[in-house]
Amino acid sequence: MNTKTNLARWMGLALALACLVLNGTAATSLDHRGQGWRTEPGVSPPSYAVTEPAESDVNVDTIALVCSETAYGRTLELDLYVVGPGPLLPNGADSRWLKERPSVETAVDGRRFRADLLFADGYVVVADASDHRWPILSADLLDAMQNGRSMVVRFDLLEDGRDGAGRFDSQLVIDLQAGQSAIASVRRCSSPGAYVATR
Repeated sequence: MNTKTNLARWMGLALALACLVLNGTAATSLDHRGQGWRTEPGVSPPSYAVTEPAESDVNVDTIALVCSETAYGRTLELDLYVVGPGPLLPNGADSRWLKERPSVETAVDGRRFRADLLFADGYVVVADASDHRWPILSADLLDAMQNGRSMVVRFDLLEDGRDGAGRFDSQLVIDLQAGQSAIASVRRCSSPGAYVATR
C-alpha cells in the first residue's frame, strides 16, 4: 500500500471516528448506545469498520476493526478509542488507582478468549495473538466475531480492592450481529493484494 493510499485511509478513519463522536456521547454506566457499524467508504474491501459500544462502563466511545499494513503483510486489530486525553479508565475511577499491568478478557457469546492490552496515544489495542511480534486478532476470534451475536470485553484496570469488584472492574459490550457483514468485508483486506481503491 503506498503512502498516499495509507494517508487517505487514516484520514477517512479519523473522519469516521469524528462522526461517531458527534453522534454519540461519552460513556455512562452501562448505557445503551448506537449499535450500527460503518465501513470505509469508496474502497473495496474496506480497511476499517467502526462502531460504538452497545453498553459500557469504561471511557471508550469508539471501536474500530482495522486492517493494518505491517512489514509482514496486512493484519487485523481491534482498537478502542478513549474519550478525551485520559487513560483507559472505568467510569468514576481515579487514574491513581490504575494497575501498572492491566489485563483484559474477551468473550463472544460466552466463549472466552485470552487477550492482551497494548496502549497507544488516544487508543488501546486488544489482541489475542501475534505475527512476528505484531499484535493481531487470531482467526479463531475473528471467526467468532463474524458469526457471533455479541462480544464482551472485560477489563482488570484497577488495583485490587479499589472498586469492591472481583477480578474485572469494567466492561463494554459490542453488538456483533449488526456488524457481521462489515467484519466480513474488513477481513478481506488482510488478504495479500486485496486492497483496491474504488474512488
